[in-house]
Amino acid sequence: MQNSLFPEPNTILPFQGDVHYEPCFFSKKEADDCLLGLETEIPWKQEPIVLFGKKIMQPRLTAWMGEKPYTYSGITMQPHPFGVTMKTIKNKLEAFTHCQFNTALLNLYRNGTDSMGWHRDNEKELGPTPIIASISFGAVREFQFRHYQTKEHLTKLPLAHGSLLIMRGLTNTYWEHRIPKTSKPLPPRINLTFRMIQ
Repeated sequence: MQNSLFPEPNTILPFQGDVHYEPCFFSKKEADDCLLGLETEIPWKQEPIVLFGKKIMQPRLTAWMGEKPYTYSGITMQPHPFGVTMKTIKNKLEAFTHCQFNTALLNLYRNGTDSMGWHRDNEKELGPTPIIASISFGAVREFQFRHYQTKEHLTKLPLAHGSLLIMRGLTNTYWEHRIPKTSKPLPPRINLTFRMIQ
């Protein structure tokens, strides 16, 4: 990704990170249409993962799309082809970033109790400085960063309906992120994380 695309200084992480946020990447109408399409077109399912040697069910629904399989947390996800809605989203994203993405991990958070634990997107297939483009539709959920080594510098960002968050450079080397649970009654949220598998 060319730096000239995003001339603004990073204001999300205090250091060792390169994160860009577009709260209105999609219009309200576009975001509503995408949410409806993703809810109906995607083959959602709940997968088991291995954490600390124990197999548990993920607290959300997932799908994997693109050209190559993907392995994380002890599971290997086989890809589904990009459908109509995903192609529309992908085309807009690639036109904006001037980057190509060949895969996407999709997460459906059914309510506030669905979550994503602390992790880094640092699998070797992504390369040493991956570009991760995260698009959110539906309920606004709090996205949190913390420094991986010190577990300090907690940074919170509410991800809006139709928003785009781009993590690049060494962000996933030095920072981990999560979507915590909340007791608030919330409607579903769908998140797409586009990436390039080497």
